[in-house]
Amino acid sequence: MKTSYKLSSALSFVFVIAVLASLISCQKVIDVDLKSTEPRIVIQGSITDQEGPYSVEIHKTVNFNEVNDFPPVSGALVVISDDLEDSEILTETSPGIYTGSSLQGVPGRTYTLSVKVNDQEYKAVSTMPLPVEITDLTIRQSDFGPDKVVDVTFNDILDVDNYYRIIQIINGARQPEIDIYDDEFNNGTEINYTLFTDSEDVDLQKGDSIVVLLRSIDEPTFEFYRTAREALGSSQSPANPNSNLSNGALGYFSAYSVRQDTIIVE
Repeated sequence: MKTSYKLSSALSFVFVIAVLASLISCQKVIDVDLKSTEPRIVIQGSITDQEGPYSVEIHKTVNFNEVNDFPPVSGALVVISDDLEDSEILTETSPGIYTGSSLQGVPGRTYTLSVKVNDQEYKAVSTMPLPVEITDLTIRQSDFGPDKVVDVTFNDILDVDNYYRIIQIINGARQPEIDIYDDEFNNGTEINYTLFTDSEDVDLQKGDSIVVLLRSIDEPTFEFYRTAREALGSSQSPANPNSNLSNGALGYFSAYSVRQDTIIVE
């Protein structure tokens, strides 16, 4: 048995979080919480075991009855540091986007994000898990229709609580679903995960190129996506996803390792 969740960008609430993928240029939008409130800080950032640069994006929320123009936050002091006392001050490369140049993510290390805006400081801590290799990618006919689907296989690390985010890129276009997985019922086993796409425009054909990214994430990042999924599917008043940021900031900071593989449809 596996525990998996999918989050579709077609669903919307009210505050917007741009979910950054450091290896992919597109953004995913999640809207939450219909109540009119004072603007809040939304912070989205990551550091990986791949070559940078790494970025942190900072916006403010708006009320749902306002124009969906989520203002960037400029002039913040943004610092990423690790548990070996290495640190870097990120540079604001465009309004609300802060980019580093020297700090390299290393699996096993713990990273702290500090964001100072005016007189307020927001912090988050994330430990980068060890990477998990993709052992196999296959394409097969779906059990639920005529479309082809991709199966990704990997070996879960024994005696460790592992959390994953799996991303599918078809012909250079990242698919809108966000798949997350935890090994609660499959610790230390070989895991086979099927990637679907909700897009009616995607029909895998001979020659199509599919890249799969397997991100090893920590539990707080997993919880962000899990609770976002629950909010999107809730018939009650939606709640904001869990955040590992302090002082009421929305969003998350994630240190993750990633491995990828490519398959061509034959």
